[in-house]
Amino acid sequence: MDKPNVLLLMTDQQRWDTLGCYGNKAIETVNLDWLASKGTVFTSAYTPSPSCVPARASLLTGMDPWNTGILGMGKGQGNMGVGFRHTLPGELAAAGYHTQGVGKMHFYPQRTLNGFHRTVLDESGRAYDPGFVSDYKQWFDRNKTGDYGIVDHGIDWNSWMARPYHAPEFLHPTVWTVNESIRFLKERDPSKPFFLKTSFARPHSPYDPPSFYFDTYMNKELPEPQIGDWASVHDVPKDGASPTAWRGVRSREEIMRARAGYYGSIHFIDHQIGRLLIYMQNNGLLDNTVIIFTSDHGDMMGDHHLWRKTYAYEGSAHIPLIVRMPKSFGDPVPFADQPVTLQDIMPTILEASGVTIPETVDGKSLLPLMRGETEGWREYVHGEHSTCYSDVQEMQYLTDGCKKYVWLPRTHEEQLFDLQADPYECVNLADLPEQRDELQKWRSRMVAVLEPRHAGLTEGGGLVCQADKPYLVSPKYQERMSGIEMFKNVH
Repeated sequence: MDKPNVLLLMTDQQRWDTLGCYGNKAIETVNLDWLASKGTVFTSAYTPSPSCVPARASLLTGMDPWNTGILGMGKGQGNMGVGFRHTLPGELAAAGYHTQGVGKMHFYPQRTLNGFHRTVLDESGRAYDPGFVSDYKQWFDRNKTGDYGIVDHGIDWNSWMARPYHAPEFLHPTVWTVNESIRFLKERDPSKPFFLKTSFARPHSPYDPPSFYFDTYMNKELPEPQIGDWASVHDVPKDGASPTAWRGVRSREEIMRARAGYYGSIHFIDHQIGRLLIYMQNNGLLDNTVIIFTSDHGDMMGDHHLWRKTYAYEGSAHIPLIVRMPKSFGDPVPFADQPVTLQDIMPTILEASGVTIPETVDGKSLLPLMRGETEGWREYVHGEHSTCYSDVQEMQYLTDGCKKYVWLPRTHEEQLFDLQADPYECVNLADLPEQRDELQKWRSRMVAVLEPRHAGLTEGGGLVCQADKPYLVSPKYQERMSGIEMFKNVH
C-alpha cells in the first residue's frame, strides 16, 4: 500500500474551546468541524509547555521539554537551536517523503531546516539572524498597494488590543500561508508522498482579522471572561496599564473587542483551511492524506485577569487536537478523552506512515486511542514553564483531563481544580480539608515526575520552594549544543 501523505495544520496560540466541535456555539469553524466529523477529537489535549518555542520543540521531536532542553521562553532558557538527533520532518524525509514547512517555524537560526527539505517563512516581527527578512514580508512588500508595513495598524505582536486588518485581505499572512501551501502541492515531487506543515501565525496577537470577520464577532454575544476566586492576585494596575500586559484588569469593552478579534482570526483561518482542503479534494489528494490540526498553546483572553500564555490554566495549556486518518484506517472513535500532548503527534504520524519511531521519542502514538483501545494509556500529562513575565507565573502542572494540580515553585503555592465541575478553574480546592487526600495524591505524582531530575525541586518526598534559587535549566540543552560544537571541531 502506498504511504499516506501528511498535512499538519497548526495555529499559534489557539485555546481548545474556540471550535464548534469542542462545543463553542458562538464561533464559526465549519471546515475544521467537518474535518473533526471524519476523525477523532481529543478533548483532553494539553501542551507540555505553553509558549511558542518549547511547545514547538516538543512537537518537532516528540520529546518532553526536559529532554529538548527548552523549558520555556524565559530566564535561563535557550532558543530552539539545532542538533536534535531525530525530528518529525527528518524521519519522514529519510523515509522518502518530500517535506516542507510553510509559515511560522520559530527556529533558530531562522533558516535552519531541522529536517525539512525547505521552509517558506512567516516569522511575524522576529528577525534574529543578521539580514533576515521573512518570505512573507518580502512578498508583502512586493505586492502591497500603498506606503504601509505589515503591522502599521499600531498593535504590537503581543498586545491585548484588537482592530480590523489595515491592508487588503489578500495581503494578510493567513491568506499567504495557504497560498504557499497550495503552491507546494502544485510544485512538489509527485513521485513521493508529501509531508506539509501549514503553520499559521494567528490567532496569536495582533488580533487583526479583516473587517468582515472582526465585525461578525463584534456583533455577536461572545463568552465572557472567567474570574476565579483566587484571581485577585493578578489585578495589578501597574501591570495592566501596558499595551502588552500579561496581567491586569481591562474594561469589559476592551476585553470583548479582543475576543472579537481573536474569534474573527480563527474564523478567517478556518475559511482559508477550507481553500486548502478544496484544492486537495479537487486534485485527488484528500482521501490518502493524514490530516492533523492542533495549536502550540492557548491564550487566556482576560480569564482570571491574565493575557497571553505560559500559564497552567485551561485557556493557556488546553489545546485543540483533531486527527483524521485516510479512509483505509476505518471508522475512528469520534471523541477520545484520554490525556494527550503535543509529543504524541510525531509517533502518531510515523506509525501511520510505516516509519520506525526513534527511541528518543517520549510521546505515544494516538492510533490505538482512535481505534478505541485505551488499556495501558497514561494516567496524566505533565506541563511546565520557566519564569518569563514574572517569578509568580513559573509553574508545573499535572492533569488527567478531570482534575488539575498546579504548583507555583517560586511562591510555593498549590492549586487543585475539578475540571468536570469547574471547567474554567474558578474554585481552588487546595485549601479545603476534605480535599487533603486528593491534594496529597497529586503532589506525590508531581514529586515522582520531578525527582529523577535531581534539580533541587524535591527533597524527602516533598516539593521544595524555589524562591531566590537559580532559574531551572535542563542540562539537555547544553549537551545538545555542545555536541554540535564537538562535531564542528572534528570536521
